[in-house]
Amino acid sequence: MTSVAAPAPVIETTVEDALLRSIRIPPRPSLLVDLQRELAEADPSPRRIARIIGNDVGMSGALLKLANSPYFGAARKAKSVEQAINFLGINQCAALLTGLLARQAIDGKDGNLDSFWEVSARRAQALVFTSRKLRIAPPDIAHTFGLFCDIGVPLLMARFPDYKDTFALASQDAERKFTAIEDARHSTNHAAIGCLLARNWGLSPDVSWAILHHHDYAVMTDDATDDAVRSLVALSVLADKGIQRFHGNSGSLEWDKGGEIACAHLGLSEDEAADLLDELHETFHIEH
Repeated sequence: MTSVAAPAPVIETTVEDALLRSIRIPPRPSLLVDLQRELAEADPSPRRIARIIGNDVGMSGALLKLANSPYFGAARKAKSVEQAINFLGINQCAALLTGLLARQAIDGKDGNLDSFWEVSARRAQALVFTSRKLRIAPPDIAHTFGLFCDIGVPLLMARFPDYKDTFALASQDAERKFTAIEDARHSTNHAAIGCLLARNWGLSPDVSWAILHHHDYAVMTDDATDDAVRSLVALSVLADKGIQRFHGNSGSLEWDKGGEIACAHLGLSEDEAADLLDELHETFHIEH
């Protein structure tokens, strides 16, 4: 993607390079490698993809359960992975499987990341809903970005014993960028780590760049950055507002920081944004 600036926050100095090497980035799962190889073919075969996924019985069952959840509202229930692929489409099933593999690779002990994955799934739902309503991003790209947006958080939590304190501080700061607080305390941030994982896992460049910039709201007014990336960042601000509301919070600091810029980029008036957030809230409660 030549229109996007080089990712200076990811690797710039020897110190940062050493720090990044000390953070465990899970390797790309072999199942994902096989899936991506088939998807790169000129005419990907649902049958071959189903066979690849079928090699992992646990993953097949998890994918089928997710594909048949109310979230997708399918009129028919898939009885096999191949049916799920035919009902939902190859790209959407690939996005679902990628999210399941991420949870398998990163999940914490004793379910201590359950709330993290719940919020990530909620964000993915919000991204898919708003991208479809505004017709500005493929649903599978929006879904993957939503799931992987904060994937660096549990990785930093595993690396730094005091990262939970950092996360709490950043979540409550009304002025500074979330990632600026992480950088000040740890010399890296969850957006940079998430971008690195997304690139290592071969995810779409739009997804990895949007992860890198999702707290850098000035990027939404930067014409040098790809519009698809800016749109995903803008949708993530809407998603945060919707998630905060779902959890009973009247305000959203991220919305306060970037909501106006996001609406301007998406071409939404204040009333249109409010209506869209109302619809999203209803969708959350239908699925809840």
